[in-house]
Amino acid sequence: MKRVVGVFAGVTVLVTGLVGPVGPVGPVWAIGAAGARALPDASHPAPWRGRQGITWGPCERSGLSSKLGAALGPVLPAKQSRNRAQGEECGTVRVPLDYAEPYGQQITIALNRIRGSVSRDGNHLGSLLVNPGGPGGSGLELARFVASQLPRDIATRFDVIGFDPRGVGASRPAIACVNPKHYYAPPRPDNVPRGKAEEDVLVARARQYAEACGNRWSWFLPYLTTENTARDMDMIRAALGEEKISYLGYSYGTYLGAVYATLFPKRVRRLVLDSVVDPEGVWYDVNLAQDRSFDRRQRDFLAWMAEHHDAYRLGRTERAVEFAWSSMRSRLRERPAGGIVGPSELDDIYTSGGYSNLLWPALAEAFSAYVRRGDTTGLVKLFHDQAEVDAEEENSYAVYLGVECRDAAWPRDWSRWHADTVKMHAKAPFMAWQNAVYNAPCAFWPVRGGTPVKIGADRLPPVLLIQAERDAATPYAGALRMRGRFPTARLLTEVGGGNHGVSLAGNPCVDRQLAAYLRDAALLPQRRGVRGADATCPAQPGPRPTARKSAAGKAAARKAAPGAVRDHRDLLRTPRHDLVRSARR
Repeated sequence: MKRVVGVFAGVTVLVTGLVGPVGPVGPVWAIGAAGARALPDASHPAPWRGRQGITWGPCERSGLSSKLGAALGPVLPAKQSRNRAQGEECGTVRVPLDYAEPYGQQITIALNRIRGSVSRDGNHLGSLLVNPGGPGGSGLELARFVASQLPRDIATRFDVIGFDPRGVGASRPAIACVNPKHYYAPPRPDNVPRGKAEEDVLVARARQYAEACGNRWSWFLPYLTTENTARDMDMIRAALGEEKISYLGYSYGTYLGAVYATLFPKRVRRLVLDSVVDPEGVWYDVNLAQDRSFDRRQRDFLAWMAEHHDAYRLGRTERAVEFAWSSMRSRLRERPAGGIVGPSELDDIYTSGGYSNLLWPALAEAFSAYVRRGDTTGLVKLFHDQAEVDAEEENSYAVYLGVECRDAAWPRDWSRWHADTVKMHAKAPFMAWQNAVYNAPCAFWPVRGGTPVKIGADRLPPVLLIQAERDAATPYAGALRMRGRFPTARLLTEVGGGNHGVSLAGNPCVDRQLAAYLRDAALLPQRRGVRGADATCPAQPGPRPTARKSAAGKAAARKAAPGAVRDHRDLLRTPRHDLVRSARR
């Protein structure tokens, strides 16, 4: 599932950086190459020495994990965070590389904790683990965000625990496969090939990426799976000294949480899955379904621009604005904006609009300026803010592919990919080829996909599923199927909403339901039949075109609370990236 990087928000995972990390062929990082930027140490880890506790200490507030967390969590609302994570501590826990050999090699998982102030002898509710999606998203920044956004009476009763999943951020090893300055150098080949020769270039790049990962990480890739990450979570639980844990996962994090609940149903206290991955068809078929939902959400964006014709003047109908979009994409193929924003970079930038309509005004402004005046400034700025891939996003992408390519079987014959993508492109042209290109290394991955965990558990406490009706990254049908896998699940639907990551994002109705459940799981609504929503909340009003500010207005905005997210431009500046494509997911 393609992840966006540009909205602090993950299947998809979530989540400003990596929307569609594919670019011109370039040299991969060579081990020991003179002058090459050092990759994470890939030396084999030491043997695991058994269960242990966690030594907590001060946290570093910068680096890879914090950037990935900002990039791959739920979409931030335009409001100020309350009391940024006070009392935060960081630590690590060692886990087996291979759970079939628990006393063999070890790897290290990085954690943070924001402690609740209520005494463990009082009304404390234990630990709440969080995950922003991806795969490839760091949970450390999300833990800080969740602890600051939960109602005070709830935040004080939980220890909020973030973690960097195996391979990610501050965990060791943290993997990367190519030099992003070369491999993703813009402008990249067009995601949509015009003939076999151009498609062959895209396929060769995918094969090169897969080979680079295999050359560097052959000892690690067989064990980079959702199932092993879920087992790592249970090691974290044990190291925390908890009999049971609660969990809040967004986008891909919903699939991770569902796998954990399937494997360890007796270890679950609360389970919240927000923006739900379809448990059926992981991961090839899930990505095909995502093509359709992203295309629909892109049409929502074009229709919104038509509705606000007075601001953008690209046409009063969706069809007229779509014509302008196609013309822009064709022009950029011939002459990239600023020499760097070609059609593939354009795809990367505008995929972010499928995750959050809060970005629509900024995207629309750049679109209109280019078409009407030939002004490339907005597109170039959006590329640098949202879609330019650096080492942090390369780590995220490498883990994304490592997990998805290994979790489940993928077609190994490119002719199947070609046929499916051509067919899908005829129906959903916005996402079909860019999604295929994004996931194409799985056709050549050095480790073949396994058998996914069969999701489902009968004896769980009540489970809360949260889903926007028009979510692009995790289509609504997937939430219905997840509901069917857990008889104790209740589905809360945001009617008419399309943003990815619904809770703690500014919808008071949704947040009231979340808070009530975290206080007392028995407060969930009754399950209504075998299909459909068990409760609903109306979506938040859509965005308005950005008003042109006077000099006085701009000065007043600068004097606003320094932690506030004031408008969509603040979202674009929130630590380079996103979310959670995924998710992406």
